[in-house]
Amino acid sequence: MQVISESEQRTTRTPAGSVFGLAGPSQGSSEVSTWRVELGADSATPVHVIDREQVWMPLSGEFLVEVDGVTGRAGVGQAVVVPADVVRRLKAVGGPAEALVAMVVGGKAMMPGSEEKIPLPWAE
Repeated sequence: MQVISESEQRTTRTPAGSVFGLAGPSQGSSEVSTWRVELGADSATPVHVIDREQVWMPLSGEFLVEVDGVTGRAGVGQAVVVPADVVRRLKAVGGPAEALVAMVVGGKAMMPGSEEKIPLPWAE
């Protein structure tokens, strides 16, 4: 068993919010990466694609979730399964929002229309 704590070294801050790396290969997990996301009020992730399925589990607030042109909302007590290889964007609505995210190890991000795969430092 390994207990992993958030650390500044595994935290990525952007104008929209912060991503706190938890489980991942660099922390001893060989199959699953997890991280916590905080988005400020009305802030959003960039429009992007991930090559692995993700599960977003809101811990506080509410998210507007746009996946392949379909929009829905998710809040505490719900989970959103976002398929691999689809255009997505998540936005905090009505105030700040926080979620725990899980994904199989090895996922990479891409901008729509680009083939360049970008590593997710918080998931490594």
